[in-house]
Amino acid sequence: MKLTTKGRYAVTAMLDLALHQYDGVVTVADIAQRQQISVAYLEQLFGRLRRHGLVDSVRGPGGGYRLAVPGAEIPLTRIVAAVNESIHTTQCGGDPTLCCKGDGKQCLTHDLWEELGQRIAQYLDSITLAQLVEEQHRKEAAQAAPVKMAQTVLRSAH
Repeated sequence: MKLTTKGRYAVTAMLDLALHQYDGVVTVADIAQRQQISVAYLEQLFGRLRRHGLVDSVRGPGGGYRLAVPGAEIPLTRIVAAVNESIHTTQCGGDPTLCCKGDGKQCLTHDLWEELGQRIAQYLDSITLAQLVEEQHRKEAAQAAPVKMAQTVLRSAH
């Protein structure tokens, strides 16, 4: 699959933004620190995300980014497309003029990889940023539950 670092980082950065925007705008530096992605790389990604209407930028002191539309309206394919990332699994990238064998003929497994790419695109299109936020909140709550339970047990033991 040609979903490279650019697409993965864009989804990760958008998820981080969605998780933290309730505190106000989110700086690229904060996302970079939490996700261990370079600030310069994130700035490039956010420029593309802004041009595609996914984020708004706030300039000046205390500036940063926030979602331009609700997370429920942002399927993951929209994020990936905004950073010019393709979801092709064939060697030729879906371009019939660049067929796998170089002689205008498709390789034996072309259709298999083409269908896989379509299924990946359908899968990513079926997931919204809001769903990822909800899933992350569920994970955090599940991780916190054993800690709270242990604290309650310790308090009752004293």
